[in-house]
Amino acid sequence: MRSHKQGINKLLLYIYTVKYLRFTQVYYQFYYIVKKKLFKKHYYKEFDAKTQPIIWESSFKYQNSYSGDITFEFLNQTHKFKEEIDWNFSKYGKLWTFNLNYFDFLNQKNISKEEGLQLIGDYIDNHDTLIEGKESYTISLRGINWTKFLSKHKVINEEINQALYNDYYRLYHNLELHFLGNHYLENGFSLLFGAYYFQDDKLYKAAKKILIKELEEQILKDGAHFELSPMYHQTILHRVLDCFNLVQANAWRNQELGPFLKEKAIRMLSWLQAVTFDNDIIPMVNDSAYNIAPTSDALFSYAKSLGLKWIKGTLSDSGYRKIKNKNYELFMDVGHVGASYQPAHVHSDTCNFELYVKGKPLIIDTGTSTYEKNEKRQLERSTASHNTVKIGNFEQSEVWSGFRVAERAKIVNLNDSKNTVEATHDGYKKLGILHTRKFTTNNDSIIIRDMLSKDSHHQAKLYLHFHPDVKNIEQKDNKIELVNENIIITFSEDAYKLNITDFNYAMGFNKTVKSKKIEICFKSFIETQIHL
Repeated sequence: MRSHKQGINKLLLYIYTVKYLRFTQVYYQFYYIVKKKLFKKHYYKEFDAKTQPIIWESSFKYQNSYSGDITFEFLNQTHKFKEEIDWNFSKYGKLWTFNLNYFDFLNQKNISKEEGLQLIGDYIDNHDTLIEGKESYTISLRGINWTKFLSKHKVINEEINQALYNDYYRLYHNLELHFLGNHYLENGFSLLFGAYYFQDDKLYKAAKKILIKELEEQILKDGAHFELSPMYHQTILHRVLDCFNLVQANAWRNQELGPFLKEKAIRMLSWLQAVTFDNDIIPMVNDSAYNIAPTSDALFSYAKSLGLKWIKGTLSDSGYRKIKNKNYELFMDVGHVGASYQPAHVHSDTCNFELYVKGKPLIIDTGTSTYEKNEKRQLERSTASHNTVKIGNFEQSEVWSGFRVAERAKIVNLNDSKNTVEATHDGYKKLGILHTRKFTTNNDSIIIRDMLSKDSHHQAKLYLHFHPDVKNIEQKDNKIELVNENIIITFSEDAYKLNITDFNYAMGFNKTVKSKKIEICFKSFIETQIHL
């Protein structure tokens, strides 16, 4: 009987997940499965050997991930290969292998032309054995990096160009329509670089179609990328700036995409400036992590070098809000799950918030430390890992299998003004309960009221996660004192079972540090006052 019930629950999980997908995604999932099994196509197409590199100059500085002597560091994990590079090396997980195949290191400052060409040559020699290296997303990022490097150093090499050309036609015939979202958009960015590099009309037509359609959809009115991860927003903005740079510097195709890319870049810059904290750190909401995407300051500098000008934006349809004064910055998530058909980077975090006081992080999102499909990934996406309310064992949004979401919370009411933000979500509709959270602010205090539409038989818990720098926490009855920060947090008499426990704060991928969190039980109402 129990196994039968589990089977039904699993079936419902799949149904609630699949129902949000677009027909295109479902069709191409099956299409590519059949194609790979029945057709082993060899992608080879001759090109004009007189191809000239594009004009490419950029002020952007890449992180150092290659230290020479076939030693690489990605995601806070370093590996030195013994005699030769294994481009399929998988000890540290698939994402590490992907990074190895992206070739970002070609554009870091301290790599020579000769060393870069040697690495490209080794890759070409091992092309037949590649696994992740032949995936469309990997080809997309690698293609951009190769074209930048070859153009920067004015390299004309027939063997490299043929290998690059072959990859672009593999990508052209295997666009990530089964994923859509940022994956499909990355395909478009890369095809534009390939089109300019080879002056290829076919690649250009595909790139133009993808970029116009997807950027129109994926960049919201307030400038946010629709997957609602500030980290991915930074990554996509970097690509938009690169494409604008490419089109602006090269006369081919009369720079026709220039105005379109400029408008998108300015809108994205405005949003990024609105959400970035004063210390240049982005909110670590949804799938966001340190030292993956370019920093906001680096992107602002790059944009200015391209002659772009913008003003700080106003947050609206992204569902994020931010209140800032001389004492603190309060960032709030009061929106829907982003990109309903592509929620791979979504967390169960409705009504979550982050608080920075006098430029320093105080109450924080726990962040992301892994993309592996394991218990840690599930925990980091769960409701209890965010500064919000959980009822019993129920998640606001059913995150599962690493990158999937079944039923998800929706905002059913939202009111905000200069000093007040109030939102109601239906993430607990299975229990017949709505959760309302109201933020009320002034210069030296923040009041947060959490209200459930009715009492529940399941225990309700409020979670607050503190930054690792918050070390001295004293508890007395329903009051918490952050001694070193001289901050007092009080909870209304409705609170009971107040506990201070540890959690693992993600300082980046594969890098966590112990920190403190508070768990507070309540019935249907609790008021939290933060006195600064």
